[in-house]
Amino acid sequence: MDAWVLLIVGLPVLLILLTESSSAARRQRESAVRLGRIERKLQLVLDHLGIVEPEPDLPEVLRHLKEGRKIPAIKAYREATGESLRDAKNAVERMAERRGL
Repeated sequence: MDAWVLLIVGLPVLLILLTESSSAARRQRESAVRLGRIERKLQLVLDHLGIVEPEPDLPEVLRHLKEGRKIPAIKAYREATGESLRDAKNAVERMAERRGL
């Protein structure tokens, strides 16, 4: 008898939890898509106005680049800015190129 009670009570709870989980994941994906659209539009506005975001002052990143250590420079850039690996790599490569490192 106890197993039936557990099944009758537990199954709806499990279904609710699964539904909430998938709903939260869907909202998170929708938010990520919306944020990506906003970022692209903002970049278009900045490009149209000729506004260039200044490069952050990151002495630790520069120190690694001067020592020829690109991977630690990318890691330091990511830690300082919170950028993705791809964006940090591109930014560090631009920094190195501008400074001839």
